[in-house]
Amino acid sequence: MKPKTRQYILAALRIGLGSVFLYAGVLKISDPTAFAGSVAAYKILPYFMNYLVASTIPWVEALCGLLLIIGYRVKATSGIVAAMNMLFIVLLASTIIRGLDIDCGCFRQGGDKTSAWTAILRDILFLSVALTLFSARGERRFSTR
Repeated sequence: MKPKTRQYILAALRIGLGSVFLYAGVLKISDPTAFAGSVAAYKILPYFMNYLVASTIPWVEALCGLLLIIGYRVKATSGIVAAMNMLFIVLLASTIIRGLDIDCGCFRQGGDKTSAWTAILRDILFLSVALTLFSARGERRFSTR
């Protein structure tokens, strides 16, 4: 693949993944109480921790999304996004194993329910993009570090 083509593909992946995470974070930031309910539905954390997670994770998502969009610290940011997606996949798998029928809480709170299987497949896609960005080397125009 030509270096220029590779550069544009990586930029498109970076901006696309960044947009998804910025969007998801902003939606949750706008209604932290509803997101805390989604976190509580996983039945993993003590009550007070649900609110702590609900008030911090969306900001991390939004910041990572913004950093990916502008191309700043792409390697570090894509590593954080990959780690979050791995955690999300494990948490969603745990709901399937435990027989919980909950909304993933990924985007809009209180909207149409997203099945855990659909969310896992989507997170695997996001994980693969994040790992692609993390492993990219030698990009000059767009930072991959």
